[in-house]
Amino acid sequence: MSFPKLAEAFGENSIRVLAAALDREHAIELAGDLLVASGRVTPDYTTAMVEVLDTHGPYFVIAPGIALAHAKPSESVLATGLSLVTLAEPIVFGNEANDPVKLVFGLCAVDHDSHIQMLGELSTLLSNNESVNILLNAVDTEQIRSLF
Repeated sequence: MSFPKLAEAFGENSIRVLAAALDREHAIELAGDLLVASGRVTPDYTTAMVEVLDTHGPYFVIAPGIALAHAKPSESVLATGLSLVTLAEPIVFGNEANDPVKLVFGLCAVDHDSHIQMLGELSTLLSNNESVNILLNAVDTEQIRSLF
């Protein structure tokens, strides 16, 4: 199975494995920093993602161990894309059903529709236990990129 939209969504410098996060805000900042490094957003978007957590809580912890951090489309989004941080040590986000989190995806979109196909592919990938195990146990970015 291939995921062309995901391959496109994860730009250069958009994946980091075995990162150390101090807390949930720092984990989101790490994912946002990768979106900045891949040229998808400005640093303001990272700030907005943390504000979403502060305002709305950890609703974006979407499955056991998996968070999909995001903010709404704005001028700080340069292109639709994804980032991924795998955490060396899981972090509690405050979502009882799905804590602790080990995979933090960052999502940015230029509008409300352009990312739908990409999210469909991500959903398919994350519904496959073998793929999730590869993400959880990856020791380098190439192991993750091989999934796409």
